[in-house]
Amino acid sequence: MSKQRLLVVGNGMVGHHFVEQLVNAGGLEQFEVTVLGAEPDSAYDRVHLSEVFGGRAPKELQMADPEWYAEKGVSLILSCKAESLDLANKTITSEQGESYVFDKMVLATGSYPFVPPIPGHERKGCYVYRTLADLDEIRDACAGGRTGVVVGGGLLGLEAANALRLLGLETHVIEFAPRLMPVQLDPVAVIC
Repeated sequence: MSKQRLLVVGNGMVGHHFVEQLVNAGGLEQFEVTVLGAEPDSAYDRVHLSEVFGGRAPKELQMADPEWYAEKGVSLILSCKAESLDLANKTITSEQGESYVFDKMVLATGSYPFVPPIPGHERKGCYVYRTLADLDEIRDACAGGRTGVVVGGGLLGLEAANALRLLGLETHVIEFAPRLMPVQLDPVAVIC
């Protein structure tokens, strides 16, 4: 029996967890697995990004290195952003123009940072906080800086504010809701 081609688009925390569970369940007997990751780094724990500014090495956030995938028989292709999906022909085409054929596919592309549509958000000095590459840009921008502003007081906004604090900046958080973490905490939780 020939194996089906399983294409996992996304090598973030969820994409990696899916592959890990598939491997543990013996799924590689049924599937030839290829994973496409848009970033140059293999899956890492995004939840603890600000710990990098506290001295933790980015490598420590890694969930599995590329060798893990190779040892398991999973093809991991990094720096490969999926650009288009052709369901009729069961192909994904990358930004680089490479096509990947699949029998089954899992889209684990994650989310993207919301940037409020306010004038000036595209200017130099405005950054999003989601990837290791974002951390490098923020660190470079903060060198010699004194003050930083984070737009958004949700969980990631507060993580970003902590990152700026760890970089030694006086940090301000702007939140449109009347309290911090408005999605995670209801008004009663804030009072307690």
